Amino acid sequence: MPEFKTVGLFLVTALAEIVGCYLSYLWLREGKSAWLLVPAALSLAAFAWLLSLHPTAAGRVYAAYGGVYIFMAILWLWLIDGIRPTVWDLVGSGVALIGMAIIMFAPRGN
Repeated sequence: MPEFKTVGLFLVTALAEIVGCYLSYLWLREGKSAWLLVPAALSLAAFAWLLSLHPTAAGRVYAAYGGVYIFMAILWLWLIDGIRPTVWDLVGSGVALIGMAIIMFAPRGN
């Protein structure tokens, strides 16, 4: 069960980061209101806090998190940007998730 909790926490963390970055992107590139920076900052602060909740070494968490971020970014591409992922997007996301699982869940001789 701790594996499901870890993956769920990574998914929420990635969503917080993507939302914060996307809102900033809307202001910078799309000319939207600067008020979007307020929820963007809150979302990015939540992202940093969520990363701190993992009970393992920070470097390992950051490395593994990257795999989940890739998956969530491709999902965002599809659901928010309206661009259907290619087979290669899906294969790459799958490889990234496998890498995350190896990093986070491999047996350790601690």
